[in-house]
Amino acid sequence: MTLFHLVVLAIVQGITEFLPISSSAHLVLLHELGTTPPTEALALDVAVHLGSILAVCLYFRADVARLLRGTGQLFRGTLATPEAFLAFALAIATLPALLVGFLLAVTGWVDLLRNATVIGWMMILFGILLWWAHRTFPETRAAREWRLRDAVTMGLMQTLALVPGVSRSGITMTAGRMLGYERHEATRLAMLMSIPITLATGGYLLLKLPGAPIGPEFWMQIGIGAALAFVAAWAALALMMRFLRVVSFTPYVVYRVILGGVLLWFAYA
Repeated sequence: MTLFHLVVLAIVQGITEFLPISSSAHLVLLHELGTTPPTEALALDVAVHLGSILAVCLYFRADVARLLRGTGQLFRGTLATPEAFLAFALAIATLPALLVGFLLAVTGWVDLLRNATVIGWMMILFGILLWWAHRTFPETRAAREWRLRDAVTMGLMQTLALVPGVSRSGITMTAGRMLGYERHEATRLAMLMSIPITLATGGYLLLKLPGAPIGPEFWMQIGIGAALAFVAAWAALALMMRFLRVVSFTPYVVYRVILGGVLLWFAYA
């Protein structure tokens, strides 16, 4: 992989990983314009997941600290504190996607769904769903009001993101808005839900890496990819969280529809 190709892929996936615009759609579009050897593509995926999840953890460090305290309390058999409940609710919200993802992986459906036609339609349909949810449901709830029932609902909807083009962050933000959470708070919950599922995805990709000896150049590419993804993801998160305080999800929806149309043009042309 050339340095230019590495930089472009790492920055694009870092930016799109947590925005409601589907990183899968952008990667498919980039692959339409060029090719990446399978081993290098997997390595870059691992690096990008590492860098981007680090950006989320640092940006939401106060919430992550609460989550870590709550996880420790759960292991000690305590569920009475807000921190322990947060850890428990995140575990419940993550479980459906892990189970369905495992089934898709062992049956091979993951690879069958990853094509420009599916991704293009999912970009458009679920972009419109996000717009509808934001325009229809009131913004009356804060993240501190997250209940177990909400975690189950958002977790079940998160499984839809296993279809490329749906967007994991996009569908969880949509679910949050349908549950009445203010857009900034719905996004915060979506980002917290991204931590365990992104770690699980990165671990799965790491297991898929071939066992052949890997040289220094490979690890240099991993380091560059992770660093670029971290910076890109941090900048995208910071801008999105500030942006959503004053503007709705509509610009993301418009972007999704346009990109979905481009992908469908590639698919049907």
